[in-house]
Amino acid sequence: MALRFDNRVVVVTGAGAGLGREYALLFASRGAKVVVNDLGGSRTGEGQSRAADIVVKEIVDAGGVAIPDYNSVVEGHKVIETAISNFGRIDVLVNNAGILRDKSVANISDEDWDKIFDIHLKASFVTTRAAWPYFKKQKYGRIIMTSSNSGVYGNFGQANYSAAKLGAIGLSNTVAIEGAKYNIHCNTIVPTAASRLTQGILPDEFFNQLKPHLIAPVVVYLCHEKTEDNGNIIESACGWATKIHFIRGKGSLLRTSLDDDVTPEFVRSKWDAINDMSEARHFSSNTEASAYLGDIIEKLKNPSPKSQFEDDFNFSSRDVILYALGIGISTEDQDNLKFLYENHPDFATFPTFSVIPGIILSMTSGLAQSALEKTFDLSQVLHGEQYVELLQPLTTDGKLITRGRIVDVMDKKSGALIVTGLDSFDSSGQQIIRNQSSTFVVGAGNFGGKSKANDQVIPTIPPPNRSPDFTALCKTTTDQAALYRLSGDFNPLHIDPNFAKLGGFSKPIIHGLCTFGISVRAIIKQYANNDPTLFKAVKVRFTKPVYPGDTLKVEMWQEGNRIHFRTLISATNAEVLSGAYVDLFNVVKSTKPAQSIPESTSNMASLNSDAIFTAIEDKVKADPAKAKAVNGVFLYKITKDGKVVKEWTLDLKNAVVKQGTPSGKADTTLTVSDDDFVDIALNKLNPQTAFMKGKLKIQGNIMLAQKLGPLLKTDAKL
Repeated sequence: MALRFDNRVVVVTGAGAGLGREYALLFASRGAKVVVNDLGGSRTGEGQSRAADIVVKEIVDAGGVAIPDYNSVVEGHKVIETAISNFGRIDVLVNNAGILRDKSVANISDEDWDKIFDIHLKASFVTTRAAWPYFKKQKYGRIIMTSSNSGVYGNFGQANYSAAKLGAIGLSNTVAIEGAKYNIHCNTIVPTAASRLTQGILPDEFFNQLKPHLIAPVVVYLCHEKTEDNGNIIESACGWATKIHFIRGKGSLLRTSLDDDVTPEFVRSKWDAINDMSEARHFSSNTEASAYLGDIIEKLKNPSPKSQFEDDFNFSSRDVILYALGIGISTEDQDNLKFLYENHPDFATFPTFSVIPGIILSMTSGLAQSALEKTFDLSQVLHGEQYVELLQPLTTDGKLITRGRIVDVMDKKSGALIVTGLDSFDSSGQQIIRNQSSTFVVGAGNFGGKSKANDQVIPTIPPPNRSPDFTALCKTTTDQAALYRLSGDFNPLHIDPNFAKLGGFSKPIIHGLCTFGISVRAIIKQYANNDPTLFKAVKVRFTKPVYPGDTLKVEMWQEGNRIHFRTLISATNAEVLSGAYVDLFNVVKSTKPAQSIPESTSNMASLNSDAIFTAIEDKVKADPAKAKAVNGVFLYKITKDGKVVKEWTLDLKNAVVKQGTPSGKADTTLTVSDDDFVDIALNKLNPQTAFMKGKLKIQGNIMLAQKLGPLLKTDAKL
């Protein structure tokens, strides 16, 4: 049955073109009497025209009923008066009128700010307020507020517009609540359509698919008397629509009882849980949201006993020294004495000792088992990845309280991947260590879970695609695993030959965290001059086993204060640690480097795109002022076979083109294959087409990327 609006009066603001015109035409075709409001100004709000007359004529010529209205929506009462004086009532109000005055935050004038708010937010309010008495008296009304993706997600150069458009959502929410008992429904549309406001901003191919008439049916449906939706936010574009709503995470208590206070340090310790949205939910009202807070108060009145996934870790100088010996720190280098002798004036704990409290809790509490709700044998367990960050310097003895939680669980079919968060605090509640550990349980997969990690899982990062800046050789001993296990990891896989065979190994293997510690030891020696206080964090992926007696080769790449590295078995070049990096507070090159392999002087293989960047560099050098006019920093990630193999920076703020990453943050990052980039430069591939087909991926300021066109046009002889 067709949805009709016979005997209904509809007011559409900004109906002289674009979305408003489509709304007016569709309402009229369904029997509504339409007030076509439009001042007829430009997209920035200047000038005036008779655009409304054209739309009215279209409606009348098609057999419909419509009248024009030329009042400014800022005087919304006059727009409503037009409906009342001509038709005697109003049933539907579509607040659609809009203008743009795009400028960056620093350059928005008070006039530009106020004008945008007047047209987009104040006008929607005053027009709604003027219609309200009529809606209330007849116990019927339908209102549409218009928001934007800029309001929901933000957009560069649109601070005024974004703020007003998000304000429209807040206005709509309250109007919906206040109007519900009078059968006055208010909903918000978030449209993306080709119009005078988006022309020249979006790529042509994209722009041409954003037909306004594809959105009009969504708005018309929301305004029908049979539609019960109220207070919804509906996004629509290209013949597609969806609901948007705000959600709130489960959150975390920042104190343990009503008698406790909250400290910034404890907030920091709970930050992962505060940001965790895995159990987020939508609250449909303020009352419902407040009731949830009432449950929090009850929990604080009756605090829970200590969690089973919490443990006290007491350690002494003996434990610190034993760990240092376990990762191969030797008195052969006198500078290592500070890690091995408790009476040394600079006696210190080696920073990777910070993994020990979390590993002990993980192995003794059944935390991983709780994630799968099943038990499994230690022979099934492999350490997948490890991240550790020191938030405060480690002491050489003391007590830490370690708390464990499940960060994520993934079904990898051949096994289950469990990611745990293992955070350690001192007695005052200040967080000292942040640990994140990934455990792969062989044979525990196929339980119907997801396969990809959530955004709480800290990723590994591949090293730069160039020869290592430094390579160190580290010899392990036949008793390396036997010694390291005394620091708390008593998995028999590392000492019992029979148990190792059950795990598929020819003999006991070295702990992955021992290889991890040995590798970090070489990096701290080379890039921190053996100073443990310069260590901030480390992340690694464990890829292959190491046997006692193997010689390790640690390859290192410096990128600022981040040292990327990978560790290989020297004899076979088998990679045992990958995607790894150490973050330092500062780099201080060693005066006595670790045993090293001379750096390779070979460069990475040349690519076809190198010639294009060389040509761009020549253009920039020839006319630096023209390049600086673009005023942007672009990072190009060039791929081959789906992997990034080279990076180029176009720093057009400083007229610099160079291989590698920018010293600061790029405004725009573009990822494209070597061949596709060449085709774009030679005009064989349209960049907009490449973008729409996913061949060109752009992050950051997309609009800024359009200024690169002249630089990319190059001679086909290349």
